[in-house]
Amino acid sequence: MLTNRNILLCVGGGIASYKSAALASKLVQAGAHVQVAMTRNAQQFVGKTTFEALTRKAVYDDVFIEHDPSKIAHIDLADEADLIVVAPATANLIAKLAHGIADDFITTTILAATCPVIVAPAMNVNMLEHPATVRNIEQLKQDGVQVIAPGVGNLACGWVGKGRLPEPEDLVATLSTFFEDKYLAGRKVLISAGPTVERIDPVRYLTNDSSGKTGIALAEAARDAGADVTLVHGPLRIGLPTGISTIAVESGEEMLEAMLRDYETQDIVIMSAAVADYRPSVQYDQKQKKIHGPLRIELEETTDILKTLGEQKQHQLLVGFAAETTDVETFAKQKLIRKKADFIVANDVSRSDIGFVSDENEVVVFGKNDSVTRYDQQLKSTLAKSLMRQFAEALA
Repeated sequence: MLTNRNILLCVGGGIASYKSAALASKLVQAGAHVQVAMTRNAQQFVGKTTFEALTRKAVYDDVFIEHDPSKIAHIDLADEADLIVVAPATANLIAKLAHGIADDFITTTILAATCPVIVAPAMNVNMLEHPATVRNIEQLKQDGVQVIAPGVGNLACGWVGKGRLPEPEDLVATLSTFFEDKYLAGRKVLISAGPTVERIDPVRYLTNDSSGKTGIALAEAARDAGADVTLVHGPLRIGLPTGISTIAVESGEEMLEAMLRDYETQDIVIMSAAVADYRPSVQYDQKQKKIHGPLRIELEETTDILKTLGEQKQHQLLVGFAAETTDVETFAKQKLIRKKADFIVANDVSRSDIGFVSDENEVVVFGKNDSVTRYDQQLKSTLAKSLMRQFAEALA
């Protein structure tokens, strides 16, 4: 998707600037036409020569130096760019962009640009969470700038926390999706993912094998299609995607509450989470000691979230999942009617090569009017794109 795209990579003055060199290289490898602009401070970390060697183009760093006298560089580059990427975006650079300050090549060019702008903040966690930086980032979002959430981990300053520039390959993947068909632009999508946890006591609980991979893949597909995505998730062992709103929950009741909170405003609602069907009738505040004999735990049903959503459904397109081990199609069709859903995505979790912790799945989608769509075994990320397209086409 990046082939022949004109990308202006703006490099701010932070230690993460070294990653920008790798980013420039990978963008060129992906077929993009990459032009680099740097702040003076950025050149304290990485020299212009590095970027010029990687892109085979001169680096711009001074608004008063024109490489071609027949053109005004910062206006010309702003007009040519299909996308402007600021990585890393320092607190200082973010503040300038938020307030329309144009005192160097990068800020002047961005102020003259009409193409989309993506900003990837990278800095110390305290700087990132300072009210001024938070306020400036929010202003950029209001101005239509897309902000890539920084990663969490070891920072160059010695701190551990949020503020890392995402890895170059992850940034390339994000930029690639920017040029995909935004068929869900203006739509809101609510998705649940992962298992739920029902506590017995502070250290023991009932749960299941759901990894959350399918729900996350669906959230990413919806995000890439331009939707405003909210992901409600139980405890996960995998990382969360950027560019979406996330709500962490533990129990089924917490998930139900989170799903209902903004349910009325959603266009597509997908219940891919594997919610526990039962919970202990009694949850103990303290760890229960071993009794050296049989232990009996009385269970009670949890609230059926999909059924509750179906009963309260108005304009929303509601999608449920059926993870079965026998009679998959029969149970899925029954669930479609019983839960008042628009689609049920069914798969056989008795197979070790698909479902749950696997990266692949094979499903059958049952819809109203006896519609049946089969998807052969494939990566969950690929499957999610096809499923999201199918759901979008079914919107009223």
